[in-house]
Amino acid sequence: MPGEMVPERRDLRASHEDRDQVVERLTVAAADGRLTTEELDERLEAALTARTYGDLAALLADLPEAGRTWAAGIEAAAPKDVSRIVVGSASARRDGDWVVPKRLEIESRSGSVLLDFTRAVISLPTLEIEVAVRSGSVTLLVPPDVVADVDDVRVGSGSVRHQAQADPGTSPRLRIQVTGEVGSGSVTIRPPRPSRRSFWQWLLRRPRPAPTLSRLPGAG
Repeated sequence: MPGEMVPERRDLRASHEDRDQVVERLTVAAADGRLTTEELDERLEAALTARTYGDLAALLADLPEAGRTWAAGIEAAAPKDVSRIVVGSASARRDGDWVVPKRLEIESRSGSVLLDFTRAVISLPTLEIEVAVRSGSVTLLVPPDVVADVDDVRVGSGSVRHQAQADPGTSPRLRIQVTGEVGSGSVTIRPPRPSRRSFWQWLLRRPRPAPTLSRLPGAG
């Protein structure tokens, strides 16, 4: 939308994997003698509870080489106006810290395309995706803070499935509008699979969050 504020990369939400990377670098720094035991404990706690890339970068700002490289890397590359993905019988995927463009054009003849937005670098509020799927497939993995609309996709003998649910309690980081056509192939929107507890979380013996139980009427 015109005039809408675009958040800086530092203000974007960090993922579990981002926190794990910082935990690893802090542990190595302590082993090298750069951090005391007390400093390590304090920074590990801050890393595992950090919300944004900026929070994580601050924990590495006074460490050399890899730490500063990671901190500097939070500045996002400028998104392209248009990116194209064309596959014949092969496959293509975008995952990890890939930069989401303004517009994405996808052509799949008989191959597969996977777009994982879990850790994507998102600097714009919207993304337009135009698909041309013959007998191949296009799959979008969207976390709860990414909203996708596939109502304008024309379907022949193929299918369009939307299995993801947006988080009603938060404002979307990204709104995706999918248009185009599907012949005998498929377009699928689904959530990513739940991540397993990382090695560092296990090492630090951090338990998984316990489910909140509703109090029954009359319970003490």
